[in-house]
Amino acid sequence: MSTTIDQKVRDTRSATLAEAGSWTALEKASFRIAFIYFVIQSVPLDWKYYRDLFKINWLNPGYGDIFRLARYSPRFFDGSDTFANWLVVLVIAVAGGIFWGTRDKESQEYNKLYYWLRVIVRYRLAVGLIAYGFIKFFPLQSPFPSISNLNTAYGDLSAWKLFALSLGVVPDYQSFLGAVEILGGLLLLHRRTTTIATLIIIPFTGNVFISNLAYEGGEYVYSFYLIVLALFLFAFDAKRLYSVLSLEQPTLPNRFNPIFTTEWQKYGRLVLKAGFIFIFVFLYGVKTYAGYRQSPYHYPQKPGIENTAGLYNVREFSINGQQLPYSPLDSVRWKDVVFEKWATISVRSGAPEKIDQALEEQIHAEDEKRNFEQAGAGGRHYYSYTFDQAGRKLTLTNKVAPSDQLILNLSRPDSSTILLSGVNAKRDSIHVVLDKVQKKYLFEEVKKVGRRGEFKL
Repeated sequence: MSTTIDQKVRDTRSATLAEAGSWTALEKASFRIAFIYFVIQSVPLDWKYYRDLFKINWLNPGYGDIFRLARYSPRFFDGSDTFANWLVVLVIAVAGGIFWGTRDKESQEYNKLYYWLRVIVRYRLAVGLIAYGFIKFFPLQSPFPSISNLNTAYGDLSAWKLFALSLGVVPDYQSFLGAVEILGGLLLLHRRTTTIATLIIIPFTGNVFISNLAYEGGEYVYSFYLIVLALFLFAFDAKRLYSVLSLEQPTLPNRFNPIFTTEWQKYGRLVLKAGFIFIFVFLYGVKTYAGYRQSPYHYPQKPGIENTAGLYNVREFSINGQQLPYSPLDSVRWKDVVFEKWATISVRSGAPEKIDQALEEQIHAEDEKRNFEQAGAGGRHYYSYTFDQAGRKLTLTNKVAPSDQLILNLSRPDSSTILLSGVNAKRDSIHVVLDKVQKKYLFEEVKKVGRRGEFKL
């Protein structure tokens, strides 16, 4: 029995040594194309990337700055990311691979280049996962629904908005998803745990990809990009795993290691790795936590009018002196108004609205660019506002159609009533009486008593 096992080990060792020798012509040609393809996909070659890199205040960078660096993927066309960019990269890689083959007739193998290509892909995949992992671990990516979103009809929300809001009401689950991504990214930082990392990443990111397709999200190209990187890394050990797990044959690990002949190479490698971990793990993690505690990025930070947050029913609505009774078919009369905790007001009415179609994850520092609350949401018109406390003047600007601007005077005869009077974008005079609705929300009541407690809505 032992003789048979020893013979299998010797046969396996011989096969491994043979693999480490000359490559076939097809293997070399395929590698040349793959090398160029994955280098272009992984290494930032766009000058705009480095322009943004040097614009960052590295004495006090924001987590959004680091996220944008980590989110890089090559783009040759304006607009949202598409697979057409991949096609361009593939054409360049094929052309470059053919040219490389005509110039390199002597190489018998590319083991060293293959090793370094895997290093590049490992770190590129790691930073992509960690970047998304932290904004989930500290539940920022999908925040709690705003009051406006909670009072928007189900059918007026896009499929992707419903998915994001559903994830936002379970922050613990969102944190778990982030922890899985961070774990996968950290395992990629060590060569020996790369295969374990890919076995975590491929099904996890595959689920993200399918979710984007099913819910019409905007990250399906990027999530599939991460899957391809993970599959490339997994392919290195796939044959050995098959031999061990399926064929139950003795299998030798790949023991190729780069040789660093000079001191600067040895220590330079350690410095680069330490710098990577410091920026994309430690610094980014600290900054993301600070953002979670102080300035979540989806909703504006400018505070709204004090003690006004809530849902208001429109008791009276007059335009040019004519009072309009409530009608669900009326496209002019307002139905209800929401004052958010921040400087946003949303109005539900039957008037046609332009819907913000933003789908890709963006972290904006400026309130004006923070569009999560209105993205993928119909049925309501969203306005940012400024309020002159002394003159009680309220200026509303539509977040999606800036030409839609209202100038109103605000008064409060009591704590539950708001009176608005002024002009709309068409310079029609309007007068509105709002009554606050003492509405309870299911997820808030459950939080108070626990899932097994009793409550009434």
